[in-house]
Amino acid sequence: MTSPSSAQTDGDRSPGHIGPAIVWFRDDLRVADHPALHAALEHERPIVAIYILDEESPGVRPLGGAARWWLHQSLRSLTASLEALGGRLILRRGAAGPIIADLVRETDAAAVFWNRRYGLAERTLDTAIKHDLRAGGVDAHSYAGSLLFEPWTIQTGQGGSYSVFTPFWRACTAGPPPRAPFPAPSAIPGWTGEIASDEVDGWGLEPSAPDWAAGLRATWEPGEASAQAVLATFLAESLPHYARDRDEPAQNATSHLSPHLRWGEISPHQVWAATQTAQRDLTGPALTSATRFLTEIGWREFAYHVLFHAPDLATKNLRPAFDAFPWPPLDHEALAAWQQGRTGFGLIDAGMRELWRTGSMHNRVRMVTASFLIKNMLVDWREGERWFWDTLVDADAASNPFGWQWVAGSGADAAPYFRIFNPDLQAAKFDPRQQYIRDNVTEYGTNAYPAPLVDLGETRRAALAAYERVKNPAS
Repeated sequence: MTSPSSAQTDGDRSPGHIGPAIVWFRDDLRVADHPALHAALEHERPIVAIYILDEESPGVRPLGGAARWWLHQSLRSLTASLEALGGRLILRRGAAGPIIADLVRETDAAAVFWNRRYGLAERTLDTAIKHDLRAGGVDAHSYAGSLLFEPWTIQTGQGGSYSVFTPFWRACTAGPPPRAPFPAPSAIPGWTGEIASDEVDGWGLEPSAPDWAAGLRATWEPGEASAQAVLATFLAESLPHYARDRDEPAQNATSHLSPHLRWGEISPHQVWAATQTAQRDLTGPALTSATRFLTEIGWREFAYHVLFHAPDLATKNLRPAFDAFPWPPLDHEALAAWQQGRTGFGLIDAGMRELWRTGSMHNRVRMVTASFLIKNMLVDWREGERWFWDTLVDADAASNPFGWQWVAGSGADAAPYFRIFNPDLQAAKFDPRQQYIRDNVTEYGTNAYPAPLVDLGETRRAALAAYERVKNPAS
């Protein structure tokens, strides 16, 4: 990137320079428990808040359609929050490096603050920006705002990374507990100079032709205030029964926090602290439920730990032996039937239609639909990962590919390949009254419902036969 202008070199800046502080928002669209914003406010400088829609920097993965819809709403919410506190959110689109450099020149900023990201492309970009800013005499600082434990701080006894969840989480919880959340600021001293900003409506993040987001609007309310309300409702109503009901998709038993966490409308520190507080009043099975929920937060941490050490998680088998898996030629019609919820298996179709309508899917059903695609249809897991990336409002660079590789058997702490979820047995166990299926597949049980796309027994045998190539690559 281009360094800040020569007028901002160390030699030209006076010790008392009082330029504003830039706070660069990314996957942290909130004002409470925002370490970068908190640090900037402690410097007692005017604040220039910016969000950059960067689809140009090398290696940065473009957002999927459902994620773009969520981002539009979340930026509107953050804009309102900042304005209510006296600040303003600047929006710009393009490569982040030159935009940050331009903003420093335009505002004569003295410092730039941001919370860290963990993908390799993002880390490489952030490191270069930090280097150039500091070379130009601008303070640049990054903070831990999106994870409870920074990935490089959790190491095995040999100093390496973890590939199994249980010892990873044991190492996390054996050390110092997560910090307490920072409070929301009571005011933000906004910078009063003239500065250009895009309008979020001009970014084309919402679908228009056709507008397929009606179900997303009916299901979700993005934003920080909504995230806090969702957490409070979950802790009060569902947490005591979480362990018992979490696998039944017809039950409203899960937290529904995943998109709010993905976009940083709420931080894991806030979720952790609030759950710890709720735990104090719980005993017996309810206390067990709270512990189980915190372990699920741990799985999110583990996914980012794996991504940090394996940055090509979305494209490359974590276990190289799976490179030998003999994927057959892709049947595009069969793939479309899976995507559209027309496989003839009620639980699969219910999940895929829920995904298209709401941008989300119950976690148990995610595992079953992924297993069906990979092991009954013999479709490369990367096809499924790409579809979920485009259709999930909570698709992130860690959890999405981590989950797909887990089901495929090629990832960290993966399920054994021979664990092939039978969608009929899973439906009988976790949706015994077919409530979830019938809520999502209106023609289920009628002549209009399609015949099964595959024979479960035959495709299971074919999958296991193909797996022999992984176990015995020389055969």
